[in-house]
This record gives sequence, structure tokens and C-alpha cells, in this order.
Amino acid sequence: MSIGFGIERLGHLTMRFPRLVAVAVVLITAFCLVQFQNVSVDGDILRVYRNSGEMYDRYQALRETFGTFESDAYILAKSDDLTNPAVLERLRELSFDIELTSYAAGTLSPFSLRSPTEDGGTTPAVPENMQSREEVAAALANLRDTDPMMGNLINGDLSGLVMIIFIDPELTRGDGEDKMLAELMDLIASYQSDNITVELTGPPVWKTEMLDATIADQFKFSVIGFLIGAVVSFICLRSFVGALLATLTPFISIIWLIGGITALFGQFTFLTNIVTTLVLVIAFAESMYFCFTWLRLWRDGMESNEAIRETVNRVTPAAALTSITTAVSFATLLVTQGQGIAEFGVSGVIGVAIAYVALVTFLPLAIKFAVRFGFKPPDRMSIAVSAPIPVARFLVNRFARPLTIAGIVLVVFMLVPHFLLQPRFDFQDFLPSNSEALQTAEGIDSGVGGVAPLYIRVPLKQGVENVGDEDFERIKKVHEIVESHVGKGKVISAASFTHYADSGFTREQIFSAVGPFLKRRFVTDDNKQAMVTAFIPTMMRSADLRAMVDATDAELRAAGIGDAQVSGLNVLTSYASTDIIGNLRNGLMIAIVVNLFVIGFAFRSVRIGLVAFIPNVLPILGTEVYLYFSGAGLQMTTVFALTIAFGIAVDDTIHFLANYVRQRKAGLGHDAAIDRVLERVGPALVATTLILCGGTFVVAFSALPQVALFGTLTVLTLVLALAGDLVFLPAMLKAGGRFFQNFGAKQEPRP
Repeated sequence: MSIGFGIERLGHLTMRFPRLVAVAVVLITAFCLVQFQNVSVDGDILRVYRNSGEMYDRYQALRETFGTFESDAYILAKSDDLTNPAVLERLRELSFDIELTSYAAGTLSPFSLRSPTEDGGTTPAVPENMQSREEVAAALANLRDTDPMMGNLINGDLSGLVMIIFIDPELTRGDGEDKMLAELMDLIASYQSDNITVELTGPPVWKTEMLDATIADQFKFSVIGFLIGAVVSFICLRSFVGALLATLTPFISIIWLIGGITALFGQFTFLTNIVTTLVLVIAFAESMYFCFTWLRLWRDGMESNEAIRETVNRVTPAAALTSITTAVSFATLLVTQGQGIAEFGVSGVIGVAIAYVALVTFLPLAIKFAVRFGFKPPDRMSIAVSAPIPVARFLVNRFARPLTIAGIVLVVFMLVPHFLLQPRFDFQDFLPSNSEALQTAEGIDSGVGGVAPLYIRVPLKQGVENVGDEDFERIKKVHEIVESHVGKGKVISAASFTHYADSGFTREQIFSAVGPFLKRRFVTDDNKQAMVTAFIPTMMRSADLRAMVDATDAELRAAGIGDAQVSGLNVLTSYASTDIIGNLRNGLMIAIVVNLFVIGFAFRSVRIGLVAFIPNVLPILGTEVYLYFSGAGLQMTTVFALTIAFGIAVDDTIHFLANYVRQRKAGLGHDAAIDRVLERVGPALVATTLILCGGTFVVAFSALPQVALFGTLTVLTLVLALAGDLVFLPAMLKAGGRFFQNFGAKQEPRP
């Protein structure tokens, strides 16, 4: 069995049955092109966390009990002249118009709230037809001080109001959400004036911004990444036709990948969208390596078609092994809970397989076609890829042992930041860096202290309409516990309206004044579940949020209300992301161990598995050092970058070792084989790294901070990996001396 575990035979089939394989390539391409009409991107952030663990289960239970919350939208209406009665009445009109929009199931605003009256009726909480600024200022200030909901809807300096729209989720399915946002934006625009500014934010807006950024990224990553790869290919190969050949394979790979993911999952997500770029650069790297080998054989005097056949024999086993190790890195993501993570991992495995199939089927056929039409190889390779090789050879030949010792010492020292790095998650990292909705949310945070909801679902025991006394005390206790953590006046529940109860109003009168829709946000219609809602800053740090939730959970258990559950979108994303990051980190460790084992097994040598450890761990640890000192910490896409970049970086190691073994079997000595590999394989490794970095660097310009960080870290890891494979790997082989003297050496026949 070869190092490719027999997978390279697909390339042999291409050479044996070129016409049959060509027909298969055309049919697959046609099928995938047909899928393009169905390509779409799902911006639902919940897809990432679906089935991710306890906090997702809590959130699902909350949604099933009280409805969905990720569709709620927030409006911030600002005015420096808010106490002007005319301005206030204009905002009242806006509130009523919002309530009458097609998609609103209900609203919560200073104008939608009512106060009970002694005769059993209700009156607007914000009095109508006030005549003076002083009267308006006094009324709003009094409401902020006495009504807990008003304190969360009116800015302390009376410069703005917050209105919350509860969207009917049934009406936003399909393209309903886009239509809903368009209707709200049109309505808001009609109320903009010289002294009134109205802004929209909330999960639906965030989702739209993320979706738009993802779609823009998909175009940018594919087109610009493709162009960069083509330019680098031209520079490295010094041939337009050669660059075209190296470029067509990634192009076909992307067509197959987009069609395959669309057929399999129906939609892309902001995570699976990254896979297209990764497959693009992986396919470019392998295609470039294939073309480099073929052109070198041809320039060395081998007949063109025989050079193609020999290239298939030499390159495809190593390419098969690199595909296995990269697929293993993607597959380790499957040990992490969460539908979005699983889809990313599966998409990556599929993408790697597609890139390999395109390499061993389409590329040899394309090269044979080019040769038939008169393509001639360039005289020499570009100096851009050969220039680093003399430097690497000098360092390896002169300082093999010091470099080996330095590599081991570096690994030991860099383990310190590795263990000090902690998972970090902030919700705003999911949104575009130029997000207007994010700025609006920050304005709400600074104005009223935030309206991001934190929900506590409280099971009731009595099931009495308008809440029995025992259940009311239970709600009241939960209310007090939560309020002690988020601040006075930042919690609303059935126990909120003590100022009315103290005035002699019954619970029935209070609930009647609240209205049936808002009452359902406090108590379910069957009176078996209550909800306590706290308002926290949207931009609250994840660590602070988790600490608060943990403390709240502990106090609820101590009070004998352990069946009450804290939840919310911010809680879900914070906890699930931290758990996912931890699991991804464990997956990275698994990927390292498994891939090094696979390398050792493929080469039938424990020694080779061990020598591959330092050059491939150094890039990971080096990138973690950057994360530690830059303060970026371990984020979700951070670990993605480390895991996938490790899988790609191992590819260069495999190609180096495969060529080393070939040179030893050809009769070269240990040191001479290392020099020959540096001379022949080194330029290809430089070229593939340039393409990988060029294509991935585009990702660093994503509007989404998490995706941009992914691109930056991947480039950094790949650059460090090149240093590992051009300097540390050959240095360790050479410093090993007798330890490697017999590895791969040509075996003399026994007498």
C-alpha cells in the first residue's frame, strides 16, 4: 500500500480511460451548475447553535412556551426637543403606526402602556394633550421613577424613547423578514425630521446585516481569491497557459463545491461560506504543485505525455495523503455539538474530497489538451519562488543542530501561552464592524441601560388565573433575585407593578391595564408558566454575562426555585460559544495527534511521525502566542483557523517527506537527499504558500470581525508552517544523523 492508501488509483484511471473520465467530469460539472439557481445564504445565527447543549435546550423550551424572541426589533427615537408637546405627539403617532404594521404581533413603548384607574378602566401611561414642556418633562420623569417598564424605555436625560416591536414569526418565514424590515424602514423614514431621528436595531436587523456581509464576502472571497491565485500562478510559472492550467482546477473545484453544498444542505451559512475560500486555496496549492512537478520533468527531457503520467505517479499518492490529513482536521469539528459546526466540518471534508478528485481527473486531462494544442514549457521557474531556497539550505547545512534545539525549546516555551489562553466570545464580533444597527444598540445601552432581554422561565404550581398568592410570591422572589444582579428597575414581571398594588388595585385590574398581549409575556394563557424579563446591555461582555447568570442560577437553587431557568439569545450565544470553543480546542489536539499518527503510518515509520511533530506544532503555538499577546483570545473562528491551517500546513510536510523517500530510494545519501528535496520541492512549497496566503488573505478584509480574524490567523499560521517545512524539518532530519540514515534508503538485494 502506498502513502496514498490506494486513493491515487483514481488518477491512474484518468490516464487509462481519459474519455470516460472526461464524460464524468462534464456530467458532474453540469449537475453542479444546475444547482447554482438554488444557491442562497442562511443568516440565522441560531443555526450555528442548534442542538449545542443545555443552553440551546433552555432557549427552545422558552420559545415553545412564550414564543420566539429573535424576531423582536427595537426602535430608538431620539430628539433634543423631546419635551416639546408637538414632538411627543409625533412620536405617539409613530408608536401607533408601528403597532398597525402588517408584521407586528404587539408592541411595547411608552405610548402602548396604560395605567389602571379607580373605576376599573385604564388611561394612557403617557398623558395625552399636554400643553407645556414643563408638563411633559414632569410626566416623563415621574413615569421613569414609578413605572419599571418606563425606566427601560425612556432615556434618563429625556433625549430619546425606545419602542420594542414583537414580530409575528409566522409572517416572517421565507422572504417575509425582508419585507417586514422594508416596511419598517419605509415607516421610519417618513418620521425622520430636523428634530427627530429614528433608528432600527435588533436581531432581525443584525441577521440581515450579517447575511449581506456574508453574501458580499462570498463574492469577494471567490472572485478576488481566484484572481490572486491566477496572478500568483502566472508569476510563479512564468507562463500564461501554465497559470491557466493551474487556475482551472480550483475553478472546477469551486463549481463542484457550491453545487454540492447547495444540493446537500440547501443553503450556505456564514461559516460554510468560508469553506469555499479554503477549498479554493487548497485546490490552487495542489494544482500548482502538480504543475511544478510536471513542468520540471518536461524541462528535464521527459516526453510531455510521459511527464504527465509520471507526475500522476509521483504527486497523487502524496496529494491523497494530504487530502486525508486535511479532511481529518475538518472531521474533528464533528465532535463539537452544534448544527452549524457540524455543517462546517462536513462541508470541509466534502470540499477536500472534491479538490482531490478535480486534481486527479480534470487537471491531467486539461494538461493533455494543452499539450495537444502546442503548449511549451517555460525555460525556468520564477526567481520569486526559488530565492528563499539558498537561504534555507545555508541555514540547514550550517546550523542543523542549533535549529533543532531551538525548535524544541520554542515549543516548550510557547506551551505557556497555549495553556494561558482562555475562550472569549462577544456577540458584537458576529456583526459587521461598520454595523449601523450595532451603533443603535450601543445608543440604547447608553440611554436606558440596554434592552437586550434576559428571560427567566418560572414554572407555576397553582395554575390560577391572574396568578395565585403562592405563585405570585414565587415570581416576586425570582424578580428580586434577578433585580439584585441587573439593577433596580431593570426587571419586569407580574410582580413589577407594586406601585399600583400599593394603591389598592387588584392583580386582575393590573393585568387588564397591561393588556392581553403583554400579559402573555408575563404569564401563559394556561397559567402554568411565568416569565421574568430583565433588560441588560446588548454589548455586555460575555464573561460578565456568564458570571451573572451563574450567580443567578445559584441563588435560585438556594431559594428552592431551581426549576426556574435563565435564558435568552445573548445567554445562548455566550454559553454555547464558550463550550464550542473548548470542544474545538480539544478537536485541534485530536487533529494533531491523529494526523501525525496517519503520517507515521503512511510512511511506515514512527520516526517520521515524531520528526513531523515540531515543524507542524510550531505554527499553531506561534499563532497562539500572537493571540495571547494581542488580546484576541480563543474565539470560535480562531480555533477554526488553527485547526484548518494545521491540516493545510501538514500538506507541505507530506510532500517534503514523500520526495525525501523518493530520493533515498533512488540511491542518494541522507544529506544529499535533503539538499535535493530543498532544491526541487522547496520552490513548489514557496509557490503553494504564496497562493494559500494570497487567497486566504482576502478573508482578512471581511466586514465580519470573526471571519476577518480567521483570515489573518490562517495566513500567519501558513507563513510559520513554511518556515517549519523549509528550515526546521530538514534541520531535524539532518541533525538526526544516524537516526534517519536507513529510512527510505534503497535496499540492496540479498545475495
